[in-house]
Amino acid sequence: MNKKILEILSPITEEEEAILGGEEHINRNLYYSDEKASSPHDEIDSSRVLQDGKLIDMRPHVRFIHFPLHTHNYVEFIYMCQGETTHIIDGQRIVLKEGDLLFMNQHARQEILPAGENDIAVNFMILPEFFDTAFSMLEKNESPLRDFLVSCLTKKNADGNFLYFKVSDIPQIQNIMENMIWNMIGTDSTDYQSVNQVTIGLLFLNLLKHTESIGVSRTSYDQEIMFKLLRYIDTDYRDASLSSFSGSVGEDPYVLSRIIKKNTGSTFKELLQSKRLNKAQELLKNTNISIADISVMVGYDNTSFFHRLFRRKIGCSPRDFRLNS
Repeated sequence: MNKKILEILSPITEEEEAILGGEEHINRNLYYSDEKASSPHDEIDSSRVLQDGKLIDMRPHVRFIHFPLHTHNYVEFIYMCQGETTHIIDGQRIVLKEGDLLFMNQHARQEILPAGENDIAVNFMILPEFFDTAFSMLEKNESPLRDFLVSCLTKKNADGNFLYFKVSDIPQIQNIMENMIWNMIGTDSTDYQSVNQVTIGLLFLNLLKHTESIGVSRTSYDQEIMFKLLRYIDTDYRDASLSSFSGSVGEDPYVLSRIIKKNTGSTFKELLQSKRLNKAQELLKNTNISIADISVMVGYDNTSFFHRLFRRKIGCSPRDFRLNS
């Protein structure tokens, strides 16, 4: 982490001074709406942490105190700049180390154990509509893996409401996070909203290349299976098959089919076809490889079948697609 960023984030805040001075509880007025500030209600309110119409804001995580169990009516990202913090989310203990990312949707129930002076984390509070531009960057090609990642962060999942990424050894992601923090330090985030939206888009594009680093709730078998399966399709689309994946994870194909349909609305065959055709379109548009060779490269040894499938799904022949691209 950039030393200048750490110098800016490290000083003791007014809230932390009160804690060090003997205050035993968080200042609820900083996090909860007026009618809830004096009640035991545990939902942190976006109107408190995102003021003046902002869609995104950032603040250093408060240290030296136990942050009690709570939810929030926005999406929260936590980035560990230095040291470590311990989070208990939906009953599961997660220890964030330097460079780790923790993403929680609006339904995660979290408490945080006291952090020390040298444990520096930043919280990004984000309203769902902020993601419109970021996600539009990811819509150039259909991607079930992208769609599933997005749904985990923006929709309620009965099994898991958080994802965490151990990405400290991935320089691109670390650079993006540092840039994001720089964009928001000492500035009005509304002035940098479009920049931050693009930056979040770049973050997602890079995280999609490293889904092997994703940690999910231990209660979310579906999430674990889906990330493995969608990455398998993304990387092994030429020779991928449900039976092969079934053997690799030790699960019955029928059970896998139900999990896939439940979480994507599609079958394994449909997801595989989508990936193969997206790759074919990319090759048709950007290379001079023959259509017959592209058919084989994406997994269809029967070129006639590839032509029929392409026309049915894309609405034109591979040749016309290339000519009009």
